[in-house]
Amino acid sequence: MKILIIGEGAREHAIARKLAESDLVTAIYVSPGNGGTERLGKCRNISKGTLSDLRDFARDNNIDYTVVGPEADLMEGIVDLFHEADLKIIGPHRKAALLEGSKAYAKDFMMKYGIKTAEYEVFTDFKLAEAHIRQAAYPLVIKADGLAAGKGVEIIETYEDALKTLEAYMLEEKFKEASKKVVIEEYLTGKEASIITLFDGNSILSLNSTMDHKKIGEGETGLNTGGMGSLTPNPYFTEELEKDFRKNILDKTLVGLRAEQLLFKGIIFFGLMLTEKGTYLLEYNLRFGDPETQSLLETLESDLNTLFMKTLDGTLQEEDVVLSSDCALCVVLSAKGYPKTCEKEIDVSSFFDAETDQVSVFSYASKVLQERILSSSGRVLSVVSRGQKSECFKNVYDFLDENRNENLYYRNDIGRI
Repeated sequence: MKILIIGEGAREHAIARKLAESDLVTAIYVSPGNGGTERLGKCRNISKGTLSDLRDFARDNNIDYTVVGPEADLMEGIVDLFHEADLKIIGPHRKAALLEGSKAYAKDFMMKYGIKTAEYEVFTDFKLAEAHIRQAAYPLVIKADGLAAGKGVEIIETYEDALKTLEAYMLEEKFKEASKKVVIEEYLTGKEASIITLFDGNSILSLNSTMDHKKIGEGETGLNTGGMGSLTPNPYFTEELEKDFRKNILDKTLVGLRAEQLLFKGIIFFGLMLTEKGTYLLEYNLRFGDPETQSLLETLESDLNTLFMKTLDGTLQEEDVVLSSDCALCVVLSAKGYPKTCEKEIDVSSFFDAETDQVSVFSYASKVLQERILSSSGRVLSVVSRGQKSECFKNVYDFLDENRNENLYYRNDIGRI
């Protein structure tokens, strides 16, 4: 079998490596891929080009199916384009992708189908939004409506800070079109959890729970990032909270998807808040998360290729998903200065040379120059280990102690708070 993966990050690197474990998979093309995928067996990086170029590549090279990593391609309609050419692809069509691409659309969907979520208001008029925050209870949450690379959510403590955020989002267009509309919602207290599931058009099956760490600083402080690490499974996602999630979020989401005819073959990522009052849904993503995927796939015993084929055929069964009893820890290394301005072209080749049976390294956007892997993005590497919880922590942090780079930064408390 031949598979095409679209994306250039550590998420796509992890997916490629997991798919390469399948005996049925003979070739994996990654567009555009990175320095890590270029070193991976069965893999070959290809240029990105346009969505039409990717469709033509899949058709001309008899690709069995395509996996889409980035959310932007989904919003631009790559799945619709592939379906028109009768090509198989993992991902939502453009209409369903709005559940991730528009927070207002997603919140309205949740409310319509009785899905547990925070109270909210949607604004496109700055003056009305400003009037709302003047009389609102604090803390509150302000979200850019559209895609903002995981950085368009702010927890606000005071009216003054809320006003600054609204001005940055709505007037200064910090995230361009994505922040002209905002969602202002009730602040929920608790622990966050990420649940990545497979949707075959008939049923939704959970892979595992994961704990993500969004803030740049230890103790969950500082600026939002795309994610600084993850732990699978999430230690706070108890059996009781899981039952609440299934009854009040997952099952009702399936009802809504059927009622709205938002049926597709792909991924549903549930971003949850675990509170004293139960499990609440913060957001949907319609693709694998990053860095959740890097730890999640380490705990998946099932053949990922088989799961994808059954997803595409609409034949998934609960028993198809087999999970290890192990934990997996992922720590992200970023360039110093991230998520603001930061250095690029950091040589990370030595990290890949130092990989062991216990520690895997996945690359974010990067290039190969004279056999060296040079970084191209703010987040640079994901370092992952699987095993008993204490063993995972020791493996990852010992590896990082032994392989230091003064240009890279990482948190020392991933999975520990």
